Amino acid sequence: MTTNSMFARFTFYPTLFYNVVMEKISSRRWFDRIDDNVILGALPFPSLTRRRWNAYGVEFLQLATTDIFATPCQQKLNDGVSFIYRVVNKEPSLDEPKKPTVYVHCKAGRTRSATLVGCYLIKRYNWTPEQAVQHMQDKRSHILLHTKQWEALRVFYELNIPKT
Repeated sequence: MTTNSMFARFTFYPTLFYNVVMEKISSRRWFDRIDDNVILGALPFPSLTRRRWNAYGVEFLQLATTDIFATPCQQKLNDGVSFIYRVVNKEPSLDEPKKPTVYVHCKAGRTRSATLVGCYLIKRYNWTPEQAVQHMQDKRSHILLHTKQWEALRVFYELNIPKT
């Protein structure tokens, strides 16, 4: 285990507690709708997921990425965007007539998950990384992207958006 991953594990619960407190005392919300198909948010608690999500047929994809220091690699970003597309492009059924929604999260819904949602927005709307981030900030003002996340968005853009 690397020093970064050990630090991330050690700080998980204190920083999760911080996120819970910030949601209670500030204007931060636990989650925000980004578009008709995607919600960006913080870690859903296990009691909620076990109780409700199985009953609703929620599909799950985990793209493990070390907290604080890392950003999802391009393969994980592509896998995540493909998963979102697969889920939201399903035909509505009689049981579920509404268009499906994907909840994308990390611990705080600010950095790792925002990177993936930014890639989704880039691909769906042919936006630049700056346009995608601005849209997310308009919907969820406390997203926080560092140099590594911006770099991942720019690489994703270069690899996935055809040049005219």
